[in-house]
Amino acid sequence: MAVNLTELSLPQLEGLKSQLDQEIEFLTSSIGQLKVVQTKYVEAKDNLNVLNKANEGKEVLVPLTSSMYVPGTLNDVDHVLVDVGTGYYVEKNVEESKKFFKRKIDFLTKQIEKIQPPLQEKHAMKQAVMEVMNMKFQQLQNSQQASQSAGATKA
Repeated sequence: MAVNLTELSLPQLEGLKSQLDQEIEFLTSSIGQLKVVQTKYVEAKDNLNVLNKANEGKEVLVPLTSSMYVPGTLNDVDHVLVDVGTGYYVEKNVEESKKFFKRKIDFLTKQIEKIQPPLQEKHAMKQAVMEVMNMKFQQLQNSQQASQSAGATKA
């Protein structure tokens, strides 16, 4: 159902603008969250490049928590444990892991691309609402000035 913005009152336009602001914020936040996850997958995929025969047996720091590491030795450069979600880990070889991360990255890219058009549409709608609001506000000011000057000439 199409609505002619010029037929809406200023309070109705303000409500519509507020709703659009919320939707824009939600979509922008969603894109941001997807990009954060996507970046983690890209980093994980890139980190797999360290696993090669040349680095086998080298000293590494193994994270126990986000701020505590213990020394270790890189023994198996052919297999890794991959977090596949909901607390499940699967042992995969490096190539399978790279393919897994690539699928995840591609999926997130598609989700971000799906959100972009509605976000742009909401921005355009908000801009149109603001233009109509400015026009109505200007008309209101002009009519108030006209009534004030008409009242001043009668006195």
